[in-house]
Amino acid sequence: MVTLRDKLKGYLPDNILGMVPTSFDIVGSKGKAVAIIELPDELEPYSKIIGEKIMEIHKSVKAVYRKMGERKGEYRVRELVLIAGEEVREVIHREHGYVLKLDVTQVYFSPREATERQRVAGKVKPGENVIVMFAGVGPYAIAIARKQPLVNKVVAIEINPVAYKYMVENIRLNKLGDKILPILGDVRLEALKFSGFADRVVMPLPKGAYMFLQEAFGSLKPSGGVIHFYFWDREDTLFQRGFEVVRKVAELKGYQASLLEARVVAPYAPHVYKVVFDVQIKKVGI
Repeated sequence: MVTLRDKLKGYLPDNILGMVPTSFDIVGSKGKAVAIIELPDELEPYSKIIGEKIMEIHKSVKAVYRKMGERKGEYRVRELVLIAGEEVREVIHREHGYVLKLDVTQVYFSPREATERQRVAGKVKPGENVIVMFAGVGPYAIAIARKQPLVNKVVAIEINPVAYKYMVENIRLNKLGDKILPILGDVRLEALKFSGFADRVVMPLPKGAYMFLQEAFGSLKPSGGVIHFYFWDREDTLFQRGFEVVRKVAELKGYQASLLEARVVAPYAPHVYKVVFDVQIKKVGI
């Protein structure tokens, strides 16, 4: 298979060709997709040709955007700059038999986590109530409801009104209105309305999810449940800190925390990874 670096030989100086990323995200499906790439500053003068070569390799890509800076603000959105193609922003992304409509410039979405979404969905048992915090356009909630059709209810909470709008649309597109309840608002406030409701809480926000563990514990049934806790950590301390964060909150709440599984979800930056901890929570004495 021809790689992006192969395509760029002769267009970029040899001394910086190796800086071209070996991977990038493609969001959308056949016929209309966008590519999102992270480029170091040294490649900025060549961004247009890089974008054009991506479009040559991937014929469905109609626009190429460059990531600018970190995700910021309470909506976790990163600035994107168009470097090639048309100004296509809204796409329909297909994965594992369901569709997700979204505007890549206004919401957070990672196509790289499709496998992780399926993994979590595969853990859900018939009859469970699930809360998905920071639900975005609904990928985790929809993955769960599709993979486990006997789930009782999935409550999906999202604070970004644009993402919430798309989540409502995605629930409709996938015909899951009887299984998923979308909620617009702050997890700190909305989770209070579901005290003692959940068998399982999904927390797919690696930066800052620990600040919402009180709400997660409050949402679990009195006997406990399972929390899928996401966390950023460095390579040299990988898996050492995340579980301890959950365990300490559990102890304060009178629960016992047992680690079911810990795994790397995706790389985030050099030597930094997004990791997940599946934690069984049980009330002490039960």
